[in-house]
Formats: sequence, C-alpha cells, structure tokens
Amino acid sequence: MMVNTGIIFFPAFDWSLGETHPEREERLLYTQEQIFEEGIMDFPQIKQYSPEVADIFDVLRTQAIFPDYRQHDLDAHLIAVGSSIILGKAIIEKELTNGFALIRPPGHHSGATVWGNRGFCTLNNEAILINTLRAKYGLKKLAIVDTDVHHGDGTQDIFYNDPNVLYISIHQDGRTLFPGTGFTEEKGGPNAWGTVINIPLVPGVGDEGFIYTFENWILPKLQEFQPEIIINSAGQDNHFTDPLASMNVSAQGYGKITELLKPDLAVLEGGYSIQGALPYVNMAILLALAGEDYSGVIEPQKLKNMEVSGEAFLSFIHDLKKHHDNVKPNWIFRKEKYFPSGDWVYGEKDIFYDTHWFRERRKDYVRKCNHCGGTVLMLSQNLETYEKGLVIRIPFEACETCEQAGYDLFDALKEREKNIFLQNLKNNKVIWRIGNGEVNFG
Repeated sequence: MMVNTGIIFFPAFDWSLGETHPEREERLLYTQEQIFEEGIMDFPQIKQYSPEVADIFDVLRTQAIFPDYRQHDLDAHLIAVGSSIILGKAIIEKELTNGFALIRPPGHHSGATVWGNRGFCTLNNEAILINTLRAKYGLKKLAIVDTDVHHGDGTQDIFYNDPNVLYISIHQDGRTLFPGTGFTEEKGGPNAWGTVINIPLVPGVGDEGFIYTFENWILPKLQEFQPEIIINSAGQDNHFTDPLASMNVSAQGYGKITELLKPDLAVLEGGYSIQGALPYVNMAILLALAGEDYSGVIEPQKLKNMEVSGEAFLSFIHDLKKHHDNVKPNWIFRKEKYFPSGDWVYGEKDIFYDTHWFRERRKDYVRKCNHCGGTVLMLSQNLETYEKGLVIRIPFEACETCEQAGYDLFDALKEREKNIFLQNLKNNKVIWRIGNGEVNFG
C-alpha cells in the first residue's frame, strides 16, 4: 500500500522563553536543515503542509483559559494547534496515511484549566486536535501514546474522565523529574477506570527496554481498545544526550518505536538536545512514518551512560505491570447542596506553574454514571492572584441525565460565580459567562 506522509514545520520564531532557554526555535531549525540537506523531502510520498491558525472555539471546547483568554499571548500556540488540526483532518479525509507535526510550542503539560504556561506549554495541541476531530467527524474511540520523557499530566487531566480516549504515557519516573506525576495508581476517573496507563521507568532505560515495553504492554492494550486513530505525543527527551533527563534511547530506537506504534499522527513535544539528538530522532521518526529505512540514521555521539536492560529491566517491568493491574479504585463521594441528583466523586489537584512560579488549586467533582463519561465540575483558583474560575463539562455522548445535570449546575452557579465555562461536548457548544455577560461559541 502506498504511504502518504504529511509534514508541517512551525518553529514559532516570535515565541521565546529566552535566547538560551532549552525550548527555543533552534529545536526545529536544525531538524529542518538536516531533513532538507539529506534529501528526505524528495521522497514522493512525503508532502509538506503550511501552518494555519486554530479557531479559539476549538481551544475552549477542550480547555478553559482563565481569567480571560484574551489576556494571554496565544498567537504561536494557536498556530501550533492549527498545524496539528490541518494534518489530522487530512488523515481523516484519507488525503494522508499519516503525518508528523514538527511544531512548537509544545502542549502536553497544559490541562483542562489554564492560568498560564507550565512545562513550556499553554495550549494542549493533541487534546484540542482530538476533540476537534471528534466534533467534526464523529470519531468514537481514540488513543494517545505519549513518549515524552516527562509525564503528560495535562493530557491526562483533560481525558481522565473520558472512557472513549485511551491515554498511555511511558516516561521517566515522576519521583526523579518534573512534573512529579504519572504513577501506576493513576488509572482514570470513576466512569473511565483503566483508560489511563502510566508506565514510569527508572532512569537509564534505553532502546531494549522501550521496545520490550511497547511489544508486551502498550501494543496489546491498543489492540484491546481498538482506537480509530492513534496520536503519538512524540517527545524526544528520552534520548541519551538530552540535558533535562536521564534515559538512553537512540534515534534508531525512536524509529523502531514509531514503526511498532504506527501512529496516524506524531506531534512533537519535548526534546532539548538541539544538535546532538533532534535532527537525527526527527529524521528517524519521519522515515519510519514514510515506510523508509532509518537504519542509517546515526547520531554523532555514542552512549556513555549505564543502561538499565536485560534481566534487571525485565524484573522491573514485570513488577510494575503487576502493580498496575492490581490497583483498585478508592473513590471519595461528596456533593454540595446545589448539586443535581446522583453520586459525585470528589478529588483535589495542586498544579504548579513552573514558568511563572505559582500554583493552582482545583477541586473536581465527577457524576458517577453507568451510561456515559459523566458531567464534570472543576472549581479552580489561582493561588497567586486568588482569582477563581469554574468549568462544567458535559461529555461527548452524554446521557440525558448527565446533560441536564450540567445545565442545572450552570444555572445554580452562574449568578454567584464571576467566571464560568460550560463545555457541552455533546452538542458542540461552549458558554462562557464572565461578570454579568455571556459569550456563546459553536
């Protein structure tokens, strides 16, 4: 079968966290230069697309931006999102077999509520893409496999209560790395238990360990779930030269992971070895997507760190999977006087914004339901400014009771709270109530 692979480059020249910051435009420029110099773009099955700007409605359907999205500099982020959507649409419409969005800024640390930039992320490219494809094309089951060295806590947050999105993250153990999450106990909300799989690896795991984990854990789970589309959050900071992490994956290892996974779309996330890794890893991923030989992609540096592999790794991953399989839910039920009928599962989050050094405190309530993902209420507060924001989410394919519960919550809260988002994913509408005014999207 003829493969058609799309690619978009968006270096975001006008978005910077600092000239010497590891997340800078050179992350893509060296890759772009190498791919063109090696003649990769001359392959007939590779087609380059131009970036486009996403509609703010596509963002607000998935993420609530507080205190007002118009106060944030979102220009570059909207183009990164839009570029992902362009390739996603082309894949769904059979114009492409697969694609690679080589874009920045990254997005997988940005969650359901957003007060600023964290982990270099403000908007979640993959999550917005997925919900856009669901809204426009009616897709029912989707999967995200996150291969960034950092746990994609934002993506997990957005889909934690969604039974129709499988989220798998393989990453360096959160006890050794930002954001300090992504443990096997995190398996999904009360209506989506088991649709989140976290595989926290000890530092030092290389190609052998990653490939074994894909073949014996990740791929069987995908086969069982049967998603209509697979998105790869293609972080490349598991590479053995990355300055922010401690793993030992090579460019060829990334190529093999891509060959095994066969993602419909890879979206660039992290990876900060700008010259030593990124041009090689990106090229190996692109060649694997295009069905070409990547065995000749060899980075100039050689592995110097001790690699965790062999029997030691097999014992570790066996115990980790056993622990994951044995974790049982322990829900806390709580509801306020104004809540609609039903059992509501309660949880709290303390979210650290490392870019600007402040915290968000969030209280989450999920309506337990046997028929859908359940209505979700998120009460958020910025602990630096003490501003508050609320989100009510009615899920895709919501049952009538949960949809009504969402509107009942909105009616109960809209006169007493100043900043509320009602995300009705079932009917593809967003209502944003701020102050005494109301803005409708969709």
